[in-house]
Amino acid sequence: MKYLHTMVRVTDLDASLRFYRDALGLEVISTKEVPKGRYTLVFLAAPGDHSAQIELTYNWDPEVYAGGRNFGHIAYAVEDIYATCRRLVDHGVLISRPPRDGRMAFVRSPDGISIELLQQGGAKSPEEPWVSMPNTGAW
Repeated sequence: MKYLHTMVRVTDLDASLRFYRDALGLEVISTKEVPKGRYTLVFLAAPGDHSAQIELTYNWDPEVYAGGRNFGHIAYAVEDIYATCRRLVDHGVLISRPPRDGRMAFVRSPDGISIELLQQGGAKSPEEPWVSMPNTGAW
């Protein structure tokens, strides 16, 4: 058995690509438009590691999606949690749980999917502005 991917439905494909690709830094692996089914699939993965992918499913006909408590979050290990959070902030992403401990942060996608970021290896030394930044919203 092999893990393939996690699928999330998105309401605005362009906004989601700006978040997952541009701000978070994932690579687009493939895109498939299915006119007969009226949807688009975009598969993304961390640079250099395509073993764990995320599938964005964009249904062309508008729908309202409600998140459930049974889905927690998607997690990524990052080389530098502070640089990753700075890049996200520079792209207009709110850091819900800042990396005050130099180890863990949470952000949300445009559709409210919780993303956990974990520092690879040991925690970094605490740094400003992260140490003083409060939690914002739910994560």
